[in-house]
Amino acid sequence: MAKTVSNTSKVQAPQHKAAAAGTALTAGLRSRPIVILNVSPEVDGGRFAIKREVGDVLVVAADVFKDGHDKLCVMLMVRRSADKQWQDVPMTCTNPGLDRWQGQFALTENTGYVYTIEAWSDAFESWRDEVQKKLAANVDVTLELIEGRDLVVQAAGRADAAGKAYFKEILERYDAADHVRRWGLLLSEEVSGNVARWPDRGSASRYDLELEVFVDRVAARYAAWYEMFHRSQGTVPGKPASLKDCERRLPEIRELGFDVIYFVPVHPIGRSHRKGPDNTLNAGPNDPGSPYAIGSEEGGHTALHKDLGTIDDFRHFVAAAASHGMEVALDFAIQCSPDHPWIKSNPDWFRFRPDGTIKYAENPPKKYQDIVNVDFYTVDQEGLWKEILHSVLFWVDLGVKTFRVDNPHTKPVPFWEWLIREIRRDHPDVIFLAEAFTRPPMMRMLAKVGYSQSYTYFTWRNFKHEITEYLTELTQSPVAEYMRPNFFPTTPDILPEFLQNGGRPAFITRFVLAATLSSVYGMYNGYELCENAAVPGKEEYLHSEKYDYKVWDWDRPGNIKELIAKVNRIRRENPALHELTNLRFHTAHDDNILFYGKMTPDRSNMILIAVNLDPFDAHGADIEIPLHELGLADHDNFVVEDLLTGAKHLWSGSRHHVQLGPDTNQAMILRVVPWHHVDFETPCY
Repeated sequence: MAKTVSNTSKVQAPQHKAAAAGTALTAGLRSRPIVILNVSPEVDGGRFAIKREVGDVLVVAADVFKDGHDKLCVMLMVRRSADKQWQDVPMTCTNPGLDRWQGQFALTENTGYVYTIEAWSDAFESWRDEVQKKLAANVDVTLELIEGRDLVVQAAGRADAAGKAYFKEILERYDAADHVRRWGLLLSEEVSGNVARWPDRGSASRYDLELEVFVDRVAARYAAWYEMFHRSQGTVPGKPASLKDCERRLPEIRELGFDVIYFVPVHPIGRSHRKGPDNTLNAGPNDPGSPYAIGSEEGGHTALHKDLGTIDDFRHFVAAAASHGMEVALDFAIQCSPDHPWIKSNPDWFRFRPDGTIKYAENPPKKYQDIVNVDFYTVDQEGLWKEILHSVLFWVDLGVKTFRVDNPHTKPVPFWEWLIREIRRDHPDVIFLAEAFTRPPMMRMLAKVGYSQSYTYFTWRNFKHEITEYLTELTQSPVAEYMRPNFFPTTPDILPEFLQNGGRPAFITRFVLAATLSSVYGMYNGYELCENAAVPGKEEYLHSEKYDYKVWDWDRPGNIKELIAKVNRIRRENPALHELTNLRFHTAHDDNILFYGKMTPDRSNMILIAVNLDPFDAHGADIEIPLHELGLADHDNFVVEDLLTGAKHLWSGSRHHVQLGPDTNQAMILRVVPWHHVDFETPCY
C-alpha cells in the first residue's frame, strides 16, 4: 500500500541550464521534439489552397508522435482567412499503431479558411496513465501524488477567474482528504477535463505550414449548364436574336432542368478580317462574324452587342433567369478584334510586327485572322491587368457570378492567380470555369491557382477502360482536392467523332455519362436535337453558328429533350448525384457496359448506373452489386427502381443481368433501397 506523504513536503530537484544550451544546439535542425508530418489534405506543400463547398466538413489527418510514452494533445487549428483568432478543434488518434490523428471542421461560409496543426505533451494525462499502471502493479506512488497536485496547481495558474476558483476548491478538497480520496480526486474524469481546458502550450510544436481551403458556393460542385448561342435563339432566318428572344426560351430550358444559362461572348464584333459562313475569309456586309472577335468602334469587353439590346435589357435578362431559378454565366475571352478600342487607346498592350500590323492568333492548323492577342508581358502590365479586372467586375456588378474563361492556358498563370484573388476578395461567390483543353500540368495548375472548375478530356474518353482510368484519377487521386471537372460532351468548337458516327444512341450515352459521372456538367444548345452534321474529316460543326445566324426547330423529330429533363430531375432528387468524389466503379462482365455508382455517406440515397457504350448494338451483361458497400448482407433483399422507366425489381444477392441499348434503353439509373427501408406508400424518389 502506498504511504501517505504530507502535501507540504518538497523535493528539491537540481536546477539545470540545459534549455538555453538546447536552443543553441538545435538551431537549424529540421526535426522537432513532437513530429507532425504527412498532413492531408495539402496541395504542393501548402503552396495552393484545396477546394470545398459550403456545408462540407473539412477532414484533416496527420502523423503525430513523440519520443517516449508521453500522452499527446493534438489540435486542429482553423480560422477564416480574414481573421486572426484561431479556433481549436481536438484531433483524435484513429490509428495508434501508425500515430495517425484526425480532426474535422464544418465549413459554413463562402470564404477562405486557414488551417494548421499544433501538438504538445499532455503532462497531466501522461501522469494519470503512469499512475494508473503503477497502482495496478502495486508500485509505490508517493512522489507521483505530489507531482499530480503540482500539475493541478500549474493548471490553476493558467486558468481564468472561474477556473482558478474551481481549482482552489479542488485543492482544498485534496488537502483535507486522506490518500485514497486524493487518488480518486486527481484521477477523476472531472479534474482531468478541467485541467485539459488550461493546457501548457508553451513547448507545443506547430506544423510548419498554414494551409488554405477556399470554400465555394455549392454551384461550383453541383450544377447543370446550358450553353446558349444567343443570336441563334430567334425564329426569323438571317436575323439575329435579341436578349428578349433568349428570355422567351427560359421556361423551356428550366423545364429541361438546367440551372445555368451560359452565353458565348456578348460584345460587339470587329469588322476587320471578319469571318464569313463556314469560317471563310470573305464575309459579306450582313454576315455576323465570330463573337470571339471582340471589339469594334461600339466598344470592347464592357460593351453589349447592339443586336442583343441594351445594358438594361441585360439586367432584365439576368433577373428573368433568376426568377426561373437560373443564373447567367458569361464567356470571358481576353482577345480582341483588330478594331478593339484598346488598340488605339493602349497600343503598348500589343506587339506590333515590322510592317505595323499585329500578328493574328493561331493554333496550327487553325488560324484566327479576325483575332489579335494582348501582350501580357507589356511594360504597362499593371495597366493591362487592372483593365481586365475592371472588365470582369463590370459584369459582376450586373449580376453575373459565373465566368467560363476562353483559352486561359495561353495567358500567364500568375495573372490568373492575381485576378481570381482580387475578385474573390469582395466577391467570393464568383465561379470561374477554365476552358483549357491542354496538357495535364497546365490544366492542373490553373485549378491550383484558383479556377473553380475545369474542362477535361472527358470529351474524348469513350470506352470502358479509359473512362474508368480517367474518372478514378479525377475523383480518387490528390487532384480531387483542387480540381472540379465540368463535363461537356460537345462545344461550339468540338464535335467528337463518336457523336458524328454514333447518332442518337451516342448522344444518349454521352449525356447520361456527363450528367451522372460528374456532379457538374454542361450541354451546348443543339445537343438536345442530336445535331451531328460535321465538316468532313474534322471534329467541327458544319455550317457552324459561330460564323452565321441560325434558326433551330427546338422540337424537331429525334430530339432527346424528354430524357434530358428526366435525368436532370433524377439528379435534383437524388443527393448522391450532387457529389463528385463518391463515384465508384463496379464490375460488369462486358466491356461495352460501364457500371458505377454513387451514394451519400449515410447510405440514405444509393444510386447505381449502367450505360451501354456501344451506339450500334445491344449488349447484355452480368453486373455485380457491391452489397457490402451498400450496407447489405449477402442474402438481404433489396428493391431497385429504374428511375428512367419506373420499373421496380426485388433482388437478392450480388449478381444480376441487365440488357441495354441501342436506343431508348441505352442506360439504367437504379435507386437501391433495402427491403426493410422500403416506403410502400410513396415512390422511391
